[in-house]
Amino acid sequence: MKRRFYLGASTLALAGGALILTSCSTPQTRISDHPNLYQSLSARDQTFVSRGRIRTGMSRNAVWLAWGSPDRKILANTHRRATETWIYISYMTYPYYPYGYPYNDLYDPFYYADVAPAIPYPSRVVTFLNGRVVASNTSCSHNAEQRPLECSSKQSKSGPA
Repeated sequence: MKRRFYLGASTLALAGGALILTSCSTPQTRISDHPNLYQSLSARDQTFVSRGRIRTGMSRNAVWLAWGSPDRKILANTHRRATETWIYISYMTYPYYPYGYPYNDLYDPFYYADVAPAIPYPSRVVTFLNGRVVASNTSCSHNAEQRPLECSSKQSKSGPA
């Protein structure tokens, strides 16, 4: 009975892992899956998309090819104009300090957790007006060496494209 359970559990884990690994998408996979969409872009936008970058004035399709599908979409009216904001969520783990270091006298609510919690934050935000990028932001991210948050790049420009 145990053997049957472990066989079923391992099959499910293997299938789930394969699903997760195959669902990872990069700009190159999106470009190869949608070559007509990529060819419809200007040469300048094709260069940005192939590098996984965006710029002010790009279309929604170009941003989707470069960054993929957003985790959240927000529709709003700004100065009586319809805008759409795409938010991409990343996760940061809580920094683990053994024995409360460097805060020896403070209570750490995650100290006894078996798994460090993943804290979501908006890593990339892009806003469209009339189907074109008018503002974008790549926010700070937490690096693996447990250093404070460092900003990788920021780009913002307001006004119609």
